[in-house]
Amino acid sequence: MMNGRKVAVVLPAYNAALTLKKTYDEIPFDVVDDVILTDDCSRDDTTEVSRALGIHTIVHVNNRGYGGNQKTCYAAALERGADIVIMLHPDYQYTPRLVTAMASMIASDQFDAVLASRILGTGALKGGMPMYKYVANRALTLIQNLLMGQKVSEYHTGYRAFSRKVLETLPLEACSDDFVFDNQMLAQATWFDFRIGEISCPTKYFEEASSINFKRSCIYGFGVLGTALSFRLAKLGLAKPAIFQRGVAQ
Repeated sequence: MMNGRKVAVVLPAYNAALTLKKTYDEIPFDVVDDVILTDDCSRDDTTEVSRALGIHTIVHVNNRGYGGNQKTCYAAALERGADIVIMLHPDYQYTPRLVTAMASMIASDQFDAVLASRILGTGALKGGMPMYKYVANRALTLIQNLLMGQKVSEYHTGYRAFSRKVLETLPLEACSDDFVFDNQMLAQATWFDFRIGEISCPTKYFEEASSINFKRSCIYGFGVLGTALSFRLAKLGLAKPAIFQRGVAQ
């Protein structure tokens, strides 16, 4: 608990058997009340490792995609009574040791959502982020900030925390089941005027860490641009995208 609020960590997993225990062991259980893992039809022993660790484990019979995995994670966290939910990749690319700081920024009622930014500071390239991904990250973030009227350092981190109110408000089912889900969710949070904070986060790129290939990165990039443009058109009253409409499913 933190300030009387139940804290849950959700782990959207796909082939994370080799890194799951290392990630789990660094979760700060002095503040975390619940850990939930959704295995998106992995081809390894992710489910077995998760259950052996005592994690509440949900298994998708069919692969739903990165966004579909998160939808299951968030729904389960709300159902189990979470007030603050931290989404952490179980591939150990992001350090679980920042969970306490991220949760406290929401528990203190200063922010509604918190992003662990790899761009704040100098950790991204030092941590092994490929140069093309770094350049694309900076370019896409610049365009998004201009179109969405924000000053976020990066929209593409996979390490986020949300209040219960955010998760209950955002029409997440209208978002994609693919990787662009992350970006659409932040656009929704901006649309509904939630307060978004950031914290600097080191990152690690290594063989076992998950990473999408160049082709999928390009598809994601175009999806990001489309999301930001949809946001601007909606603000101008020229479009009504489903992702910004309460109660609209995909």
